[in-house]
Amino acid sequence: MFEGPNYPQTLDESLFDEWLEKGRSSKIPYAYLIVIWDELDGLYSPVYVEERSELQKFARYGQAPDHQLLMAAYDLYSETRVI
Repeated sequence: MFEGPNYPQTLDESLFDEWLEKGRSSKIPYAYLIVIWDELDGLYSPVYVEERSELQKFARYGQAPDHQLLMAAYDLYSETRVI
């Protein structure tokens, strides 16, 4: 996943699948998985949110640390990309 010149590094699909499963099995009723690229660590990381409105807040400038970039967001259950 995330292959090509628009992405800093590829993401292993099995790791992505683990993130989806972790979000679905959480006791907190998460609905979305946000994939973040951390420029300092050079790694992708997951962020889980419950409401679609939280996606928009996270995507806005200034809501995340300067070294973290929102790469994509997915619905945990349909696995469709929403951002």
